[in-house]
Amino acid sequence: MTVPRPILFLDVDGPLNPWRADQERTERAGYRTLTMRPTGWELPAPPLLVRLDPRHGPLLLGLGFRLVWATTWKADANTWIAPVLGLPDLPDVEWPLPDLDDPEEVHWKTRRLVDVAAGRPFAWVDDQISAHDRDWVALHHAGRALLHRVDPALGLLPDDFGTLREWAADQGGGGQADDRWRGG
Repeated sequence: MTVPRPILFLDVDGPLNPWRADQERTERAGYRTLTMRPTGWELPAPPLLVRLDPRHGPLLLGLGFRLVWATTWKADANTWIAPVLGLPDLPDVEWPLPDLDDPEEVHWKTRRLVDVAAGRPFAWVDDQISAHDRDWVALHHAGRALLHRVDPALGLLPDDFGTLREWAADQGGGGQADDRWRGG
């Protein structure tokens, strides 16, 4: 019996788009600065400047995870982000209205990601993960989980990819059978 790959819940802004980084530094590092206007972006607001490194796509695909967008970009990540990175269309998490006043100080994505994972091993890459999220997941998720915070001024770095690759391998990453998306 082949073990299904663990899920990698992937945020865009912060990990892939280091929005707090200096543009000159990101361009020297191989990022492309692009102008984007996702669906629902209100006019007359200016379009977004997004910095993406096309080398991240193959690195993500080689990690041993089932990749899933966990971003407010939702399915727009497949239109705007995936093509630049060379990623296929990925499933995306459907978000409820966020509770920004959580009494446990848990990020508004945390509970939903645990629900979607449904006990399966998962990693979550985001720039807004805190100790509150790690503690909550440890108490409420039956499977293994890695909550990996990325500095939004740096984005994903080689060490981050190494950490994710090792963690996926420890979970039996690489499995293909029963790898259907069972989230929403």
